[in-house]
Amino acid sequence: MAKAGSAGGDDAAELSPQIAFDDFLKVDIRVGTIVDAQPFPEARRPAFKLWIDFGPDLGVRKSSAQITQRHPLDTLVGRQVAAVVNFAPRQIGPFMSEVLVLGFPDADGQVVLIAPQHPVPNGGRLY
Repeated sequence: MAKAGSAGGDDAAELSPQIAFDDFLKVDIRVGTIVDAQPFPEARRPAFKLWIDFGPDLGVRKSSAQITQRHPLDTLVGRQVAAVVNFAPRQIGPFMSEVLVLGFPDADGQVVLIAPQHPVPNGGRLY
């Protein structure tokens, strides 16, 4: 929501505590297609407002994503992304972010979105 893929820490080499498989299953990660992307000038840090179609069961959900450094606005619509869809909505300034778009940091610490290598149906769950 605030930063795609941000887990709150900068030490990528340090592993998180071990979890049970059932804990992993609680995190609902789905694929969706960005259907609209707009600037978000009200955000404290540079970000875009995204509308992502997760298929007929989940519909279109909104996200605020700090992905402006590696992803030009005009390249986002039509792109498939992965997102956590079962976090509680979060108010980001005047915008209600409903999903957390996922990415990895590049060598400069900028977010690179993760996505399937080939098109897949919207709403598919990561496993």
